[in-house]
Amino acid sequence: MLRISMRRPAQALAISFLALSLGSTSLSAAEPDDVVAKVGEAEITEADIAFAARDLGQELQRFPPAQWRQLLLEAMVDMELLAQAAREDGIDQDPAFKNQLEFLELQALRNAYLAQKIGGAISEEDLKAAYEEQFADFEGEEEIRARHILVKEKAEAEELVKELEGGADFAELAREKSTGPSGPNGGDLGYFKQGQMVKPFEEAVLALEPGSYTTEPVETQFGWHVIKLEDKRRAEKPAFEEVEGNLRQQLFREHYEARMAELKEGTEIEILDESLAKPGEDAQPAEEPAQPAEEGEKTE
Repeated sequence: MLRISMRRPAQALAISFLALSLGSTSLSAAEPDDVVAKVGEAEITEADIAFAARDLGQELQRFPPAQWRQLLLEAMVDMELLAQAAREDGIDQDPAFKNQLEFLELQALRNAYLAQKIGGAISEEDLKAAYEEQFADFEGEEEIRARHILVKEKAEAEELVKELEGGADFAELAREKSTGPSGPNGGDLGYFKQGQMVKPFEEAVLALEPGSYTTEPVETQFGWHVIKLEDKRRAEKPAFEEVEGNLRQQLFREHYEARMAELKEGTEIEILDESLAKPGEDAQPAEEPAQPAEEGEKTE
């Protein structure tokens, strides 16, 4: 059976992945090298099943989890039978197949290197240091909390202003009179930032001081508003957990670009096909090393 050999930690990780995917504890004692089936002289191991699960994960979602392990084994048996038939027909010796195999090995090595040496080099301490550096002088955008009462006619809004001037409670009036969806909640719109409200509404609320309301009704395409500014504040910096994923991607990209620069600096790269030279640059002569191409952002 043709396999790319794996180090034991990678096999163990695959087994753990399968156990989590199947939502079962039955694999807790399984070892990567445990043989689950034989196809002729070839053996199918727990590691094979685990990697099949990772490769076929989306397709498995169409079936009940209780069937997944059986389906994975069937897929591996079919794969092994077809692979054996391919060898008998000499397909494994076909130049095109060998080229494909070389490419797949190249791809697998790249992915393993990125996972182990680039991604694996990013520690929790690195992430927290990046967080502290990025948000050391953080000053959040201003957030505004307001209430409003929305009615159809200007005269209605003017009457509401008179009631407020007479001591009526803004939230109670909103619950009684507002036609907007926030009415049942006392007209409370919660906190919002500049640019999130229509312009006439935003201009009116920004002109208020906390605790005050508009003495002149404000017209928008939704109707006539009486608006009260409850509070202004600065948004707090995001929690570490909220931005951890973005920070990890940022550090990954930085480490990746730095490592690629090192590798290109120490390796002679020749672009022999002039049509593949970067736009605006002449291809380097074969006897001279080509300048390293700029590396774009990695897509995972």
